[in-house]
Amino acid sequence: MTEPPSTGAKTVFSLCAAEVLTMVGVFAFPALLPSFVAEWGLSNTEAGWISGVVFAGYTVAVPVLSTLTDRIDAKRVYLAGALVAALSALLYAMAAEGFWSALALRFASGVGLAGTYMPGLKALVDRTSGPRQARWISFYTASFSLGTSASFLIIGAVAEIWGWRSAFALAGLGAAAALVLVAALLEPCRPIPPAKPTNPFDFAPVIRNRAAMGYVLGYAAHVWELFGARSWMVAFLAWVMASQPGAAGPTPTTVATLGALLAMASSIIGADLAVRFDRRRVCAFAMLSSAALAAVIGFCGTLPYGAVVALILLYNVLIQIDSAALTTGAVMAAEPSRRGATIAVHSLLGFGAGFIGPLAFGMVLDQAGGGNSALAWGLAFASLAVIVGLGPLALRLR
Repeated sequence: MTEPPSTGAKTVFSLCAAEVLTMVGVFAFPALLPSFVAEWGLSNTEAGWISGVVFAGYTVAVPVLSTLTDRIDAKRVYLAGALVAALSALLYAMAAEGFWSALALRFASGVGLAGTYMPGLKALVDRTSGPRQARWISFYTASFSLGTSASFLIIGAVAEIWGWRSAFALAGLGAAAALVLVAALLEPCRPIPPAKPTNPFDFAPVIRNRAAMGYVLGYAAHVWELFGARSWMVAFLAWVMASQPGAAGPTPTTVATLGALLAMASSIIGADLAVRFDRRRVCAFAMLSSAALAAVIGFCGTLPYGAVVALILLYNVLIQIDSAALTTGAVMAAEPSRRGATIAVHSLLGFGAGFIGPLAFGMVLDQAGGGNSALAWGLAFASLAVIVGLGPLALRLR
């Protein structure tokens, strides 16, 4: 058996940088959602399907891809995932023409994400050790927010100058660059084998691990809210700005970019707080705080645009406090030989909720009056509050 190499900055840097590069295309559709709605004549429900189907693709693929990392080097899974991410974005740039083609290609993008995000975490865990490992994990998971920020910033800026097809092409090149980076800088590493032969796809022991499942279920509530909010944030701010002639301030995509950067810092701080204090209490406090703001923020669309921007930025901070802390808790509570399987269940439930969140948001928006109704926006955001408010109950599992 080959022991995992000692902690190294090169491993952490390589995986964090690669994650940001593969993430450029993940939120490309939400970044340009108002434009696609106008160009393709999409309903809010159809837009919700396209926004959320990325996470449906992720949910379908992640149980297999993450669990494989208990048996083979996670680096190999990562490289395959980065290739799928690159091809799906490039094909979107060349071939997307409406609802059905966009739906299929965004589903493929989710499969690429399934091959990179959690396998990347497993690659980091396999290659690091010691008391700093929890912090390395929090850096990696927080890089998801940095990648989200890059997605909104880069896609929005490039689309404004050269159009959305060029923006998606650039996202594909970013994923290809991540493939090259990981292939060149990450050393091979065999995972720790189980003490006795087991079926790697037997998830029953993971489900029986109450401590790990508490974090997994809490993460599902968190991701429902996170992806629901991120998928519709730009559209909400665009409606607020359009309904206030003469409103001045940062563009909706700029606000989403700043919000994701603040969220990254919030995630790292939250992870540190979880180490210093009781992890479950920190996560529960974060969930209840974001639920309280989600319950009212959609009803604040008639406030001055600058005030709404400030509330959205605060919301981004509150949403993300528990993100790294929940994932780290699940990994640390997992049996060492079943970390890949635990990560698979964690991602399956979490990103399954991430698929439903944007879709449910769009459905509430349509049913309550559409994207030009203040009441509809209020109820749609309030639906996120209901779900994340259930998260602290899951954390009571021990």
